[in-house]
Amino acid sequence: MDVNAAVAAAAAIAGLCTGVIAMLAFRWSERDQARPTRSSMRPDINAVLPPGVDTVLSVLRSSAVVLDEGDAVVKASSAAYALGLVRGGKLAVEPMLHMARDTRRDGEIRQVELDLPRRGTGRGEALAVSARVAPLGSRLVLLLVEDLTEARRIEAVRRDFVANVSHELKTPVGAISLLSEAVMDASDDPEAVSRFAGRMQIEATRLINLVQELIDLSRVQNDDPLEDAEPMRVDTLVAEAIDRCRHTATSKQITMAAGGTADLRVWGNRGQLAAALGNLVENAVNYSPARTRVGIAARRVTSPGGDLIEIAVTDQGIGIPEKDRERIFERFYRVDPARSRATGGTGLGLAIVKHVAASHGGEVSVWSSEGQGSTFTLRLPEAAAPEAAAADRAAAPASATPLHAAAPAEPAPHTAPAIPAPEVLP
Repeated sequence: MDVNAAVAAAAAIAGLCTGVIAMLAFRWSERDQARPTRSSMRPDINAVLPPGVDTVLSVLRSSAVVLDEGDAVVKASSAAYALGLVRGGKLAVEPMLHMARDTRRDGEIRQVELDLPRRGTGRGEALAVSARVAPLGSRLVLLLVEDLTEARRIEAVRRDFVANVSHELKTPVGAISLLSEAVMDASDDPEAVSRFAGRMQIEATRLINLVQELIDLSRVQNDDPLEDAEPMRVDTLVAEAIDRCRHTATSKQITMAAGGTADLRVWGNRGQLAAALGNLVENAVNYSPARTRVGIAARRVTSPGGDLIEIAVTDQGIGIPEKDRERIFERFYRVDPARSRATGGTGLGLAIVKHVAASHGGEVSVWSSEGQGSTFTLRLPEAAAPEAAAADRAAAPASATPLHAAAPAEPAPHTAPAIPAPEVLP
């Protein structure tokens, strides 16, 4: 009997403890639910942003970031993440964060231009951006960031181009002005007048060439070559380029020869392609010593996007230093300014070649070795050949066939040394 009473008493005490524990757990649960949490302090974005703002931000070209009263990012566009403005849910650019806080405090719209480090590069490159901060409702701040990097690069190119053109035009014009004064002062000396007049003619020719190349460069940059495109035989373009430089080559006893695969065709603007190839051949002749050889070779190469036609112009000239090879296609860039003035070069020829190649879906590259020569290779998409020509190519041997050759006025007194270039002289 006593044992049963003890068991009953123990059970009652256990039940009482269980009830107390359950009541305390319920109270704690209610208090936790009433306590504000981090998630409850960050309402849903649709409840925070005013109606329609989310849609407007999604179609903006500018990078957009919306900050709440605690500087936390409520909304950010993908462009903002790509520029590195937002990291870990926070605005990562300190000057912009200070602007946002100032705008939140006084409600004023602020704008500033900044240079930001470019993500993923270790070369010290910077992004130029324009940041504008404005209040969005009573609690939010809107940050709009515009990338100005490309616009600044284009503006710098434009300024350099204008400065270079002004300098290049000033040189021959100033020389003509001085020479005309010299002619007037030496009016009683026929020999001096003849000498000064010859110099004036040289400077006038240089000025004409510069103006013409500026016109050509402007045309290839603005015109669509495919509007007047037509299939053209490569050997015809090569023959025109050789004829263009025949007089200069003959005076320097330079042999010009063409070779390679016959019956190749490219598709494009005849005038632009002839000018581009002519510039390459003209450079090869101008920068080659006397009694050397300039070759033009054409061939077909296989490419995943379709067959290409390679036209290589090889010379035995002075070559191009390695440090200058990446810049020779820039406008007005000269490896040797003094030699360019002596040869009448304007520094625009290779820039025209580059633009023509790019606008026709091709490219131009250079191989060079100082003291041995250079090879410029122009690659262009192949045009569809007539069915008869295609059949002839299938039946013809794979060996190269000469296209054209032009000998100098006098035979060269010695044989030109071999050039270890990627393209073999024909």
